Amino acid sequence: MFPKFIKLILALLTFSYGIYQFIEDYIGNGIMMTLLSAIFILLYFKNEIIFLAFLRLRKQDFDGTEKWLMRISNVEKNLVRKQQGYYNYLFGIINSQKNLTQAEKFFKTAIKLGLSMNHDLAMAKMSLAGIYLQKRRKREAQHLLTEAKKLDKHGMLTGQMKMIQQQMKRI
Repeated sequence: MFPKFIKLILALLTFSYGIYQFIEDYIGNGIMMTLLSAIFILLYFKNEIIFLAFLRLRKQDFDGTEKWLMRISNVEKNLVRKQQGYYNYLFGIINSQKNLTQAEKFFKTAIKLGLSMNHDLAMAKMSLAGIYLQKRRKREAQHLLTEAKKLDKHGMLTGQMKMIQQQMKRI
């Protein structure tokens, strides 16, 4: 994994070389260099390690996800703010299986840093509401669940939200 400033430098260099290739009438090389610089810019905003960790998470391989995330060193320096949010979001999902206190900390940090997608933010708030519910903090859980409902515009999390609401009624 390259630090983010190196990705920007590589993008600038490949783009400028692409412009030079256009000037020298090597149009194919110029297009290829421009596309390569676009890939470096994409990798600046979307971290490749976090992307690979998401792929592991889709296979329900929590140990593999954690191994990929542990490869990121110096999170504050190497990741953009939203990427730090997803880093904490993934650790929150992993720790929700093991340690609820740690998962709560990671989900709170992820919500504070922000997530790009509304359904990811809704999932983080819903998971945090489930943790609060297990800790018998019903009022905070209800507040987070209503926020998650507002963010879940496509209705992807309605089944899980209904389960949490049924658990709330029992308390």
